[in-house]
Amino acid sequence: MMRRYIKDDKTVKTILTFLLLACLGSSALADDNPIGFKTTTLLDANNNRPLQLAVWYPATTTASPVLIADDEVFTGALAVPGAPPAGGEHPLVVVSHGYGGNWRNQAWLASALAHQGYIVAAVNHPGTTSKDRRPAAAAQLWQRPADLSRAIDAVLAQPTRYGAVANHQIAAVGHSLGGWTVMEIAGARFDPDLFNRDCAEHPKLGGCIVYQRMNPAGTPAGKAQLAADLSDKRVTAVVSLDLGLSRGMTDASLAALPVPVLVIAGGAPSEDMPADVESADLVKRLPTASTRYVEISDATHFSFMMGCKPNAVVLIEQSSPGDGMICRDGEGARPRAVIQQQVVGLISEFLNSPRTPDQNTTER
Repeated sequence: MMRRYIKDDKTVKTILTFLLLACLGSSALADDNPIGFKTTTLLDANNNRPLQLAVWYPATTTASPVLIADDEVFTGALAVPGAPPAGGEHPLVVVSHGYGGNWRNQAWLASALAHQGYIVAAVNHPGTTSKDRRPAAAAQLWQRPADLSRAIDAVLAQPTRYGAVANHQIAAVGHSLGGWTVMEIAGARFDPDLFNRDCAEHPKLGGCIVYQRMNPAGTPAGKAQLAADLSDKRVTAVVSLDLGLSRGMTDASLAALPVPVLVIAGGAPSEDMPADVESADLVKRLPTASTRYVEISDATHFSFMMGCKPNAVVLIEQSSPGDGMICRDGEGARPRAVIQQQVVGLISEFLNSPRTPDQNTTER
C-alpha cells in the first residue's frame, strides 16, 4: 500500500489552481454536453413503499438549463427539465443519500457525471429522508439496497425516457448511510450482533447512534432480513463517501466482495465519524487488488453534500439549532466546490478504469 501526503504550500496552491481551472472547464463542457432532468414516483405492488426518483441524463436540446435542487440554503446544479435523452448507450450510476438526507444532497455529483455521459438516478429512501422520518419505514434498513434495485429497473425499462443503459455498466455511489447501502448492494453482509458488540465499545460513533434510533433488528424477522444477502448482481462497481455502519459488515463478505470499490473519506478530525475507525477500517478488510482508498484531509462528513449559500448557516440555525454544521468543512479548508471537483475527478477516474491497483492516499 502507498500513502501519499501533500504538505508543501506551493504544491497545494498548484493543485488548487488546477482544480479551479477544472471547474471552469466543466462549465464550458456543460454548454457542449447538455443534460436533462426528470422526476417520478415509483410505486410497488402494494404501494407500501413509493419512491421518489430523480434522474439526470445526457440530452439532446438547445433549451436553456435551470437550477435543480436550488433553494435559499443550498446551491443547485444546472439541467434542462424534461429534455429528450441523447442517443447511444450510457453507463448508469445510482445514488443513495445519507440518514435524514434526500436525492438533492448529491445533485452536484449527479450533474457532473451526467455531463460526462452517465445516466444518474437517485432515490429518496422512505423513513430516512429530510421530510420522511417514519419510524416503521426507517426500521426497514434492508429495503435501502432494494430501493436502488428498483431505480435500476425503472431506468432500464424506459430507454426512451432516460436513454439506453450500456450493458454491464452499472455503478452505485452512496454517502454516509448511503455508503452502507451501496456496500450491501455490492455483496457485503451485515451482522447485527457483531455491530451491537462493536457499538458497546464505540458508543459515540454516528452510525451507532443512528442505528439505535432506527432499530432495524428490533424483531427476529427484521434481524434476519438485515443479515440476508441484499446484493444486486447487476452492479459492477461501488463508491462509498464517508460511510457509516461499516463495522457491522462481516470480514468474510468483505474479503470476497466481487466488485471494485472506491472509498473516499473526510479526513478532518471527527468524533462521530473518524476516518480511521470507519472508512479506513473498511478498506483493510476489502480485497487489495480491487480497492482504492482516498482520505481528503480538509473534507468533513458534510463536504459531500450540496454547497451552502452565504446566509445558509443563519437560516439553518433559526429552524434547527445545531445543524448549521452541515455547511462547515475542515479547518482551513478549500471551498466546498473545489473539494467536490476533486471527488468528481476521483470517481470519474475510478469508473473509467474500475480495476485499478490498490493505492491508499491522503490528499488535499
